[in-house]
Amino acid sequence: MNSQTVLTLGQDSLEVMLMIAGPLLLVALIVGLLISILQAATQINEMTLSFIPKVLAIFGTLLLLGPWMLSTLVDYTTRLISSIPNVIG
Repeated sequence: MNSQTVLTLGQDSLEVMLMIAGPLLLVALIVGLLISILQAATQINEMTLSFIPKVLAIFGTLLLLGPWMLSTLVDYTTRLISSIPNVIG
């Protein structure tokens, strides 16, 4: 196992992590921004007002994208496990 193999495995794992976490983080960012604009316009400073919509939006995103996220993770894990003989020797 050489350094190029380790770098490739690390790069692939970071890519899969970003693909899986990216949509959730993007939805949380957009909902948080919209709620912040609403709070600034109405001058309501309530912490739960920003927390509850984010949780609901992330839950909805998980319901919609959950199967795709799971299949992406399973495909990556399958590729990783099947490449063990090539990595070892």
